[in-house]
Amino acid sequence: MSESSPAARLQQLFEGRRLTPTQRRIAHSMVRRAGDVPFLSSVELAELAGVSQPSVTRFAVALGFDGYPALRKHLREVAPAESVPGADGEEDAYNEYQQAVLGEIENLRHLAELLADPGPVERAGRLLAASRPLPVLGLRAASSQARGFGYFAAKVHPDVRVLDEGGSMLHDRIDAARRAGATALICFALPRHPKEVVDALAYAREQGLTVVAVADSAFAPVAAHSDLLIPAAVGTGLAFDTACAPMLLGRVLLEAMCDDLPDAQARLEEFDARAVARGLFVE
Repeated sequence: MSESSPAARLQQLFEGRRLTPTQRRIAHSMVRRAGDVPFLSSVELAELAGVSQPSVTRFAVALGFDGYPALRKHLREVAPAESVPGADGEEDAYNEYQQAVLGEIENLRHLAELLADPGPVERAGRLLAASRPLPVLGLRAASSQARGFGYFAAKVHPDVRVLDEGGSMLHDRIDAARRAGATALICFALPRHPKEVVDALAYAREQGLTVVAVADSAFAPVAAHSDLLIPAAVGTGLAFDTACAPMLLGRVLLEAMCDDLPDAQARLEEFDARAVARGLFVE
C-alpha cells in the first residue's frame, strides 16, 4: 500500500496496538473508508462500524488521544484536501448499485497500492509452492474463494486439498495433510468469520504448518493465527458482501506460486493438450 495513501497512514496508526475485537472492528471500518473518516462524527463512525458511540471514544483513548475529537483532528491534519467527501457532489448522482460497483473499484485500487510491495506475495508464493500437499481452507462465505483457488492451483501444483467443509473431520484432514508432508496452509477468511476457521488455523499452527491468510482486513480474527496475512477488503454496499478484491488477490497468489513451480508451464500445456484431445471446451 502506498505510504502516502489515507489507508496506509491509518494502518501505521494502528500497528503494534493491542486492540479488542470491537476496536479491531472500528479500525477495519476506518481503513475501509479512509478518505471519509476524518470528517465523520463519533456517532457516524459508530454507526459505520456497528458499535456504540462510547466504544469509539474508548478506541481513540486506546490509540493515545484524549478523545475522539483529538483523533479526528489528527486525521484531518494528515488527510489530503481532495479526500473531503462530497466535495464535487458526484456521489448523489449514482444509484445504490452503481455505488456498490464504485466501492469495489476503490477496494481494487487499495489492493493495487498494497501490491506495490510484492515482497509478501512473493513470500507466500514460495511457501505455497513448496508445500506438498497444499491445504486450501475456506468455510461458509469464503468456501467459493477456496474452491476457485484450489481449482486453478491443481492445474500446476501436484497435490492440492481443498478444505471447504467444517465439522469434526476438519482437524482430521489437517492432520492427514501434515502427515503427507504439508508445510503450509492457505486460508481465505471473509465476514462473518466462523469460529471454526479460527480454531482450525490455531490447530494447524500447533501442528507446525505455516499459515498464509487472505482476509478482509489486517484486523480480522484470523490475524492472530496467521504467519502471513495479506488483506483485501470486501464490498459492503449490498445486502450480501462482495469479494472482488479477495478473488483477485487469490489469482495474484496463484501467479506467484507458479513462479516458484518450475514445471508449472509444462503442466498447463499438458492440460491444454489433453483438453483438446477430450473435446472439453467448445470453441
